[in-house]
Amino acid sequence: MSRKIVILGGGESGVGTAILAKKEGFEVFLSDRGKIKQKYRDVLENIGIDWEDEKHSEERIFQADVVMKSPGIPDAAPLVKELRKKGIQVISEIEFASWFTSVPVIGITGSNGKTTVTNLVQHLLKEGAVNSEMGGNVGNSFAELVAHTAPDWFVLELSSFQLDGIEKFCPKIAVLTNITPDHLDRYEYKLENYVASKFRITENQQEDDYFIYDGDDPIIADWLKDHPVKARQLPFSLEYQPEEGAFIKDNELIVKINNTKFTMPTSDIALEGKHNAKNAMAAATVAQLLRIRKQTIRESMANFQGVEHRLEKVLKINNVMYVNDSKATNVNATFYALESMETETVWIVGGVDKGNVYDDLLPLVNEKVKAIICLGVDNDKIVNTFGNIVETMVETTSMNDAVQIAYRLADKGDTVLLSPACASFDLFENYEDRGRQFKEAVRNL
Repeated sequence: MSRKIVILGGGESGVGTAILAKKEGFEVFLSDRGKIKQKYRDVLENIGIDWEDEKHSEERIFQADVVMKSPGIPDAAPLVKELRKKGIQVISEIEFASWFTSVPVIGITGSNGKTTVTNLVQHLLKEGAVNSEMGGNVGNSFAELVAHTAPDWFVLELSSFQLDGIEKFCPKIAVLTNITPDHLDRYEYKLENYVASKFRITENQQEDDYFIYDGDDPIIADWLKDHPVKARQLPFSLEYQPEEGAFIKDNELIVKINNTKFTMPTSDIALEGKHNAKNAMAAATVAQLLRIRKQTIRESMANFQGVEHRLEKVLKINNVMYVNDSKATNVNATFYALESMETETVWIVGGVDKGNVYDDLLPLVNEKVKAIICLGVDNDKIVNTFGNIVETMVETTSMNDAVQIAYRLADKGDTVLLSPACASFDLFENYEDRGRQFKEAVRNL
């Protein structure tokens, strides 16, 4: 008799799970309380999946042997609590997919930088002729990749929400880029809950696995003091030289592992800024572990194009540079963006606040920002924080208006920076939609 799986959520991870579950002989039912997008409905219809949207038929859902809940559904949701009370196993798509593959995984998480590191690692592997597939929180779901492909490595970007639902999932190589307060609304506003979620990436690792992490990050350092990790640790640092791991000395990026050494001039790395030096160190450590040719690593790091919506230079108009950093959905990501600005900046900020504290940005805003454009439904906290240090502050709820106002406020030599420090769901579908609207508005100037 086939096992029954119920999938909660009809987005990328839900539909990917449906594809894999059907292939593996499960009886599949997918339920979404919202409306399922047409492209996902078409997939479900084509492969014969029983589904519903705009409701949850609890009677059917409670018949499941196992439930996969999409990462957007919190553990605190009443339906999830009820499932657990009834003893029904509730897992993430990452956990489910891991049951059906023996391909080793490079898993990458962190508050910031994970998308860049994931793309850079995949770029290094492809250039190094390593057969790999990239997915997870970026691109295709892990479940869909497992259903359709069997490479030598999977490269997965993993959010804390995806890690919350794992039980046995274990990456061969785990990368933790950094931890700063984010999504605290989902973790009872307790930083330690969020940190514990990120560290789940290491919880099933053994001595022959690897854990690559930011050795300068105080939150990571504090956690490691009290929570030993079994995997072999390879820190990367701008502040000290680990015996094994990555560091920078005399303008050279150096990676040392197993008595091998990789070096390249930091000036040759395509990505700019301190945070990207760390992203480069993390990715180079992975490449060195996989024994990619050193010259290939150097060339790949030099020609990497970066990631859409992450400090993406859009256009220069009247000698004003427009930069799309829509992927900055928390304060720390925006800190990196402002830190990298070398000109007077008109800053577009705002959206759904996830418990943000803006105080760390005050010195940078004071130094670099000439005007702030608030783009959100509720801008009170931003206005209260920065109103006294920036003379010009304008509120709007339209990307078109925000860009038009920025065009009028910016002088020759300035930068217009979209770096919202917030989630996008008040006015946009997601951060990609926000970034694309910004780019379209800039091109229409």
